[in-house]
Amino acid sequence: MALEVKVPVLPESVSDATIATWHKKAGDTVKRDENLVDLETDKVVLEVPAPADGVLKEIKQQAGATVTSQQLLAIIEEGAVAAAPAPATAAPKAAATPAPAASPTALAVKTPELSPAGQRVATENKIDPAQVPATGRGGQVTKEDLVNFMRTGGQAAAPAAKTPAAPIAQATPGARPEERVTMTRMRAKIAERLMQSKNSIAMLTSFNEINLAKVTAMRKELGEAFEKANGIKLGYMSFFVKAACEALKRHPIVNASVDGNDVIYHGYQDISVAVSTDKGLVTPVLRDAQNMGFADIEKAIAAYAKAAREGGLKLEDLQGGTFTITNGGTFGSLFSTPIVNPPQSAILGMHTIKDRAIVENGAVIAAPMMYVAISYDHRIIDGKDAVLFLVDIKNQLENPQRMLLGM
Repeated sequence: MALEVKVPVLPESVSDATIATWHKKAGDTVKRDENLVDLETDKVVLEVPAPADGVLKEIKQQAGATVTSQQLLAIIEEGAVAAAPAPATAAPKAAATPAPAASPTALAVKTPELSPAGQRVATENKIDPAQVPATGRGGQVTKEDLVNFMRTGGQAAAPAAKTPAAPIAQATPGARPEERVTMTRMRAKIAERLMQSKNSIAMLTSFNEINLAKVTAMRKELGEAFEKANGIKLGYMSFFVKAACEALKRHPIVNASVDGNDVIYHGYQDISVAVSTDKGLVTPVLRDAQNMGFADIEKAIAAYAKAAREGGLKLEDLQGGTFTITNGGTFGSLFSTPIVNPPQSAILGMHTIKDRAIVENGAVIAAPMMYVAISYDHRIIDGKDAVLFLVDIKNQLENPQRMLLGM
């Protein structure tokens, strides 16, 4: 029986998708729930599984095509078995000749490191990673690199023995090489959202600094016991999420959003946490974060980070959110002005922790200090509200027992 494989129902916020990679070709045997094709949307990459065991009879849309919700992608013949390849004609055996010794150039060729998702794409499409320009950290070839390689006419590497790659031509003195690369859908969407924020929000940023000595001491004292009890490390982010939830309850305007001439007050705290990926920054949502404990927050963030790196985030993971926290400190940022993520009205920026000299009880001491920033929509949030919110965050983190008591 012929079964249709269609584009999944896309949310209202996603109008269409682009076919990134087919993992099977017409005539291949497929297994139920085996990933057939990757669809790239503005936010995430969706995997389309096979609905049943059988043979992929026909592919209706090729890689690079733009498709919409419920559009036909392929036909599967349920229960069918792929035809066995014709036996090769036996050729006369030639006298064995010794293999030529590898040249010094060949020995020097090194296979680039692949991300987990990239390894799968390279294996399924028989792509030689050495032929793919790498954009990942430390020269890593990412899934996006492989997808772009196939889109722009790159050919899968033949399974035959590889020949040494030709040396890269050196630029002559004064040469100014350039390369034009089309933005991925996610990067284009990020650019669109940033311009939307810039052009539609009256954005202002306020700053403060936090002495994290007590939080650091608590992590040092209880971190090992916490990890044994919960199977996850106690990080700084859970402290900031808990502090933000308590501060948002006391300053609800910071948790509100603008809809035309209306202000919508949210009676819950859905905290978006910025996560960096090879494709760009994504902000999965901790729903009802006000009801989550420290261990719940740390586990959810770790799961989202892993899913983001491996391309496993779902659209619903990124939708919603009433307030965002971003941590540029993981990359060494000391000071920055984060950009509000519409339709939210505020975002909290964390930064790197540095030992700095401060005055405490009349004495100069060294303390682990962090600059924090809140960018906010000045149309509905007055400067006083933003500053008091940030001071609330500061007071809780400098006295972490306060957040445990909801103070």
